[in-house]
Amino acid sequence: MFPDVDTRDATAVAARIREISAALFPGTSPEFFDRVFALVQDMFTGNFPGFAPIDMDYHDYQHTLQATLCMADIMAGYHRHGEGIKLTHRHFELGLAAALLHDCGYLKTPADGGGTGAKFTYTHVLRSCAVGASQLPALGANLAELRTVIGAIRCTGPDADITKIYFEGEIEQLLGACVATADYLGQLAAADYPQELEILFREFSESDDYIHVPMADRLFKSPEDLISKTPGFWQHVVLPKLNHEFYGVYRFLAEPYPDGPNRYLEAIERNIKTISGLPTSPPASAAPPASSG
Repeated sequence: MFPDVDTRDATAVAARIREISAALFPGTSPEFFDRVFALVQDMFTGNFPGFAPIDMDYHDYQHTLQATLCMADIMAGYHRHGEGIKLTHRHFELGLAAALLHDCGYLKTPADGGGTGAKFTYTHVLRSCAVGASQLPALGANLAELRTVIGAIRCTGPDADITKIYFEGEIEQLLGACVATADYLGQLAAADYPQELEILFREFSESDDYIHVPMADRLFKSPEDLISKTPGFWQHVVLPKLNHEFYGVYRFLAEPYPDGPNRYLEAIERNIKTISGLPTSPPASAAPPASSG
């Protein structure tokens, strides 16, 4: 079974991450992690004051849990096997905070009754940084730590250039690479990823509608268009980005390190094979997509 934790179960995911932390940093407290975890859970369940629950169908709570679990696994592998600067427990906590908060920019206020948080797709990274900046000081993060988390969240933007983002030092930049890698791998390796692509298309479509992108200028014209482009997206966009911009940190997921199987990559390859066999033309009875003004 991969992963060996049910990522639909927030309690199980949190418990596994605490186990990983305790093994890496014996005697340390999970208090900061627990507080950030509870905060993000409130955002998705409608208990975050002043905001409606995050209502995404693809970028949902499970995606955040998948990314956060993957982040913990990457950091654990790096801490055990990396040749650079070792992580401290605080680095580990801040990396988890960035993964947990990376999609909180999809929040809406109760007065915002139009559509879902998907309309904020193009701005959600900046919005996530703003929410993180407003909440983390009350949970115990100082200014330098806040910059670390915000820098890492910024790395998850599809057009982010990690070399242009300010970091306090080498290890903080590494955390940014780890968060962005976990964001990609967590979703692409999910067992239901092939079936989720139509849902992902609806999020893109809502966002394009919200900012009035003409149909001719949209990256994906239909669910089938998204499906047909996904294998190439993995091979020609994501993999090079992981290897070069994000320093190949996914290699720390190999068990045993360095030559053992990488369960995340194996799961992604299975998904890409499945997606390659999906229909890439709309059903003959389907109406053509409506053009946008």
